[in-house]
Amino acid sequence: MQIRISWPAGHVTATLAETPTSQALGKVLPLSATANTWGEEVYFDTGVSVPRESDARQVVEPGTVAFWTDGDALALPYGPTPISHGAECRLASPCNLLGQIDGDPGTLASVRAGDPVRVERV
Repeated sequence: MQIRISWPAGHVTATLAETPTSQALGKVLPLSATANTWGEEVYFDTGVSVPRESDARQVVEPGTVAFWTDGDALALPYGPTPISHGAECRLASPCNLLGQIDGDPGTLASVRAGDPVRVERV
């Protein structure tokens, strides 16, 4: 599944794998939310509640589309967070892995806390 994540200053697309979490997310699209930022990570509520999957990870590559089960949120890291060691992308806790941002994840740097965010299928 491909999704588009839009905010006032830009947008990215992402390709998601077939996982239980991506299927649950797909059922609520399109969705609108308010962006939060945490270091070089954007996250926002989805209204979806799912359990942590067996392959959940806390340290991921920039541009990973992750689902933070503790906050029912999409987590989109593009660089270090406040708990990272060096340049790694370390999420607040292990997250379900959904897919990858297409193109440069650094585009997410233009998202500001409080920005309206929309997620829809492409």
